[in-house]
Formats: sequence, C-alpha cells, structure tokens
Amino acid sequence: MPSLVTAAWAAWRAANLPPTTVVVERDVASAIVKLGIRVPRSARTAETLGAEREGTGVIIDDTGLILTIGYLLHEAESILVMTSDGRVLPANLTGFDHATGFGLVRTTQTLDSQPLEFGDAASTYELNNAVIATHPAAGGLSNASIVARRPFTGWWEYALDNAIFTAPARDHHSGAALINSDGHLIGIGSLWVGDVVETGAAFPGNMFVPVDLLLPILADLKANGRRSGAARPWLGVYTEEVRGHVLVTQVLKDAPAAQGGLQKGDVILAVGGQAIGSQSEFYRVLWASGTEGVEITLQIWRNKAVREVVARSMDRVEFLRSRSTTAH
Repeated sequence: MPSLVTAAWAAWRAANLPPTTVVVERDVASAIVKLGIRVPRSARTAETLGAEREGTGVIIDDTGLILTIGYLLHEAESILVMTSDGRVLPANLTGFDHATGFGLVRTTQTLDSQPLEFGDAASTYELNNAVIATHPAAGGLSNASIVARRPFTGWWEYALDNAIFTAPARDHHSGAALINSDGHLIGIGSLWVGDVVETGAAFPGNMFVPVDLLLPILADLKANGRRSGAARPWLGVYTEEVRGHVLVTQVLKDAPAAQGGLQKGDVILAVGGQAIGSQSEFYRVLWASGTEGVEITLQIWRNKAVREVVARSMDRVEFLRSRSTTAH
C-alpha cells in the first residue's frame, strides 16, 4: 500500500493534471444511465436509505442489462432509467447479491446503447489511473487514482477481500462506473470513506466493488435473481470495532438478532464459543457457521456480565421481502 504522501500526490495528479487514460466522454456516455428508485415509506430500508433514491447504472450487455450497487434497489416498488439521450424508461429488478452488493435491472424496452465491456479488475494495482463515470446530473466523468487494494469490512454484515479504493473523493458515487485506462469497467461505486489508505489520518475517497466478483454469479442473477445455493447466515445487527472489541450499535427491528435478545451496547465476545476481536473475525466465524436458518449462539458482555443469546439466522433478502409482501 502506498504511503500517505504518495497516495496524496497520486490523488492530486489525478485531479489536476491532464488525463493519461484513453477514455473520453463519447466512448462511455451511452452506457451510463441515471436510476430513480422509489420504495414504500413503510419499507425497512426507507429510514436509512430514503424512500426516493438516485444513482448511476452501467449497461453491460447488448440486451440492456444494467449493473449498479444493490442498496439502491432494496424494496423498490418502481425503477426508472434515464438514458444518455434523455429517454425515461421503466425497469424491473433482475437480480441482487448481498455478498457482493451488486444489483441488476433491465428496462422494459430494449436500449439502443453500446455496453461497457468488463476489464480485468484483478490486475488493477495501486497508483493506476482511472476514470469515475456517473450520469451528467451527478457530475459526469472525473479522473481518479487507485490508492489502495485491500479488504473492506462494513458495519452491516458485509465484507470484501480486495476492494478498490480511489481518491480524490467523489460525491454521488452510488453505482458509479470505475473505468481503467483501456476504457473497460473494473468496479461499481459503493461508498464514501474517510481514510482510504488506513493511516489513521483523514484521507477521503471512495470504495468500489470489483467487477470480477460479478462474473461467477452473473448467469445465476440473470436466470434466478440471486446466486445459486443457500444464503449465508444473517442476523440483522450493526456493529463497530472499538479497541479490539465488536460493539453492537444497532439491532434491526424484527431481525434474528432482535428476536434472540441482542441489544444495542452489547459487546460480542464470541460466536459459538469461538472468541472474536474484530468485525472481520465476527463475520468470518458467523458465515462459517452454516447457511441461512442455522442457530447462532453469541457470547456477549452486558452490564458487567457475560451472557449468552441464541438467534436463528435467515437470508437478508427474505427479511426485506417479508416487509414488502406485507406492505402490499
């Protein structure tokens, strides 16, 4: 991983010097679309993600299949796609994968647009130049430097082994396309982060999900809406790593963790008797416990005492779907 000084220089160069990439706006514009998503105000995710959402999508095949970041699509009741030539078309959810975070939609009418080809995300290295592409209303194209390839652990039971981190930071990053110097798609925008190189100093940037994670599951998502096989266990708990401890910051209402009695402020000490000291360890042990539906025993610290709670895990997609079904 580059030093803070090297990463800062690379970010400055990307923002201020002429681009070295072959990417120009006319090459990618037709493949970049704007997404408008509406969810019921009663939806489980409405409070955190909003009932009306906007983001970017990338056309990835000749049939008009659109790739984006999946959290935009949670519990969607309507999806609209605005193309580069100004058309507004209805679309349907095609697939979602919680493990990677990818989402797919398809318009009800065929799109006459050139898709963006996949690049080799695995061969993308630190200090490579790239372009971040969003729809024009979200800023269009901007240069960036890849300043880190490293694991990412999220507070919502989510982790990637080798995420892509870029700088300088971009707003309106949700679903943005990360394009390499050959003009190929290598990542989909997920987050704004405060320290892309993990130096302890503020150095904002963005995290992108590498597209090589999509390729093994793409056929399943298109055919069945999800990857094949049972889902990994999900509890519905948000956590934060604090000085080598996993602190519960929120327990989702009606989720398995809440049903099992886990509470905000609990410290998770072990999963099934196996001690944990970080979020990444928590997820690794949790996901190794079996598949959706398995009972998870958590040893926790609460009110100066060690306690035990048992939660029957489930598939997160089914949890979200249950509220949508009830609402309709």
